[in-house]
Amino acid sequence: MQNIIKDGAVLTADAWQLVRPDAEGQLSVPDEGDVIVPLAAWLAEPERWAARDGRVAVWLASDDEPAELADSLSRLELVAVDFPAFTDGRGYSIGRLLRERYGYRGELRAVGDVWQDHLHYLWQVGFDAFEIKDGKAVESALAALATFSERYQATFREPQPLFKRRST
Repeated sequence: MQNIIKDGAVLTADAWQLVRPDAEGQLSVPDEGDVIVPLAAWLAEPERWAARDGRVAVWLASDDEPAELADSLSRLELVAVDFPAFTDGRGYSIGRLLRERYGYRGELRAVGDVWQDHLHYLWQVGFDAFEIKDGKAVESALAALATFSERYQATFREPQPLFKRRST
């Protein structure tokens, strides 16, 4: 069962299938349905994905360059960013770049080792969907979105810092 939070609610059904390479680096992509493929696969075979029956989205690894996806963003309704370890914060920068530099407005989903401790901060940089790691309580993770009522710094969600919001 997937533990997905999107737009502040727990999803009861999600059609997207995240496709990861196997131990030998090979992709096993289902013939039907909506899939999220790695950036390298998207870039290597654009004709394959354009001709495929079903929706196709892309996921970026923490060491992928989001600029490589910039020209395709208008065609993608979902982009996922992989967090391979709880301590790996590179995905935060990728999310913020996708939203602010490249203007991506579709669903931005955090996948991988995502815990409730991440959610508030991921939301601040532009993520709007989160696949919570198996074994973690999705209901308590949802509550983490409301952990803080005020933020000091400027973020994607709140473009002005607190001192400017208070003076107006």
